[in-house]
Amino acid sequence: MINDEYFLAALRLASGNDPIPMQVSAAARDAYRLLVPEAATAAYAESATIRSVRDDDSSHLVRFIAAGLTFDLEVTEGDGLIDVAGHISPYPGEGALVDVRSPNLTLTRRIAHTGHFAATGLPPGWLSVVCHRPGHAPIQTTWVRIRP
Repeated sequence: MINDEYFLAALRLASGNDPIPMQVSAAARDAYRLLVPEAATAAYAESATIRSVRDDDSSHLVRFIAAGLTFDLEVTEGDGLIDVAGHISPYPGEGALVDVRSPNLTLTRRIAHTGHFAATGLPPGWLSVVCHRPGHAPIQTTWVRIRP
């Protein structure tokens, strides 16, 4: 009787394929953890850059649209960190929450009755926002890269 592991190893050797490197598998697991089950994805609609009064700060205005919701995000860079001031319209309802995410950090915030929310102190790099509405599937923005 042939051991399955030895058989698969022999097939890999015969085909000249090496096993997947550990760092590739780790990166795949990290990416899978960022998945939001059953979420609709809001498409990138537009962007603008605005220089602030201080020379070392700038703001990016980004809009995403999906499933009847519009995400307007003002992303400000300063002191090596990112701050996000957002507005979701129309107001997603009582009990709605928003997750402002980077690959290594998620900040959960309540959404005010005006549709506004804010999150500060995120690392520069990739950013996504997920809106959780009671009784509805989540809506997430695509990932956008914010560079200092």
